[in-house]
Amino acid sequence: MFFLILHGQQLSAQEYLISPANNLQDVLDNSQDGDVITLKSGVYFGNFIIEKQITLRGDPSTPKNNKAVIIDAQNIRHGLWLKNSNITIENLTIINWGDDLTAQNSGIYSSHKIDDSPALNITILHNLIIGDGFGIWLEQIDNSTVSYNRIKGNLALSSADRGNGIQITKGMNNHVFHNEISETRDGIYIISSENNIIEQNTVHHLRYGVHYMYSEHDSLINNIAYQTDAGYALMSSNHLTVTGNKTFNSEDYGFLLNFLTESTLNNNHIKNVWPNPGKKAQGREGKGLFIYNSSFNTLKNNIITNAEIGIHLTAGSENSKIFNNSFIDNPTPVKYVSNNKQHWSHNHSGNYWSNYLGWDINNDGIGDTVFEPNDNIDKLAWQYPEMQVIIDSPAILILRWIQRQFPVLKPQGIKDSYPLMNPPVITVNQDSTSLKDKL
Repeated sequence: MFFLILHGQQLSAQEYLISPANNLQDVLDNSQDGDVITLKSGVYFGNFIIEKQITLRGDPSTPKNNKAVIIDAQNIRHGLWLKNSNITIENLTIINWGDDLTAQNSGIYSSHKIDDSPALNITILHNLIIGDGFGIWLEQIDNSTVSYNRIKGNLALSSADRGNGIQITKGMNNHVFHNEISETRDGIYIISSENNIIEQNTVHHLRYGVHYMYSEHDSLINNIAYQTDAGYALMSSNHLTVTGNKTFNSEDYGFLLNFLTESTLNNNHIKNVWPNPGKKAQGREGKGLFIYNSSFNTLKNNIITNAEIGIHLTAGSENSKIFNNSFIDNPTPVKYVSNNKQHWSHNHSGNYWSNYLGWDINNDGIGDTVFEPNDNIDKLAWQYPEMQVIIDSPAILILRWIQRQFPVLKPQGIKDSYPLMNPPVITVNQDSTSLKDKL
């Protein structure tokens, strides 16, 4: 037993050491705020409800890589349902909760206001969470910390039938870091939330690695996404700071920007965006950056390499600053069909294009000729895909030559007046291999 001092009063807080032979729900119901309930190794069957401000943890003497304290929810409802503030869940393995997504079945579930205000200070760390529904669901929760957890879904289910790994709904000032999430629907899903920090997570084998909807003033920092349909989907949100993230081996998009405004994407690295050959269809090219109806953003110091299309803009995606980016080895660097011209440079600094064929006579690092990645032939090919069979024919090459000789024939499109001769030196993302060592 130990004691806590709070507001000048002495409150006794007990530490319980529980085994599977005990009735865990009875212990939870009879606990008091501040109690610490430690579970000895074994399997605890049930759907447990926590209504007190307590710590529930696996026995810390259990070997680090042998998480033998198991909550088995027996394929129904939630594994743990948290109904208060100031709750810590630590060092548990949670399995076999329900798969009813409408009922929001989750390994750890918290959606409970306290006196009509959001619950506060939920801490979830060092847990292994494996199941069909949502991994961790936090709704109307502020100031929570979710860290060093490993969450795994079920690939036997279709993507639409799986829950998200971590879902934050209507939450503020939450910190999600150093988690590994795989085989759920989306890795981390943030909706109608603000001022959260999502950093240094590794997410893979998912639909979307990190998915934003209707959120603002969040920071997305130094995450790694791979083997996804889209590494990062930033939708219907504003004032996001997105920096130092990596994505590789995506099928459809590295970053998907859809109705994103007044946000900054800086120092991110996108690599290898190609559809699965078995799913290849017209219009489903792999896009490093896909920007749809998104304006007033800043994209700088990003690297896009080996994507089928480096960057694809459509539906009025204008009035953004795009500079100091590196577009390397993308068969189609830019796809942009519009009657408006966009200038991609800032303060006499443009972008690096690996297919730029200009020169730099004065050795100032800036190409002496303007780079315009698209011409009328490109636009015709996008409108009439059957043209691809003749795109390298002598007739088409002559048409391209004529366009270069007679600039009046050039289409409206992307213009980089200060193309960089060398890619900018960009520092991105730390190595996250230490994550597994800490799980």
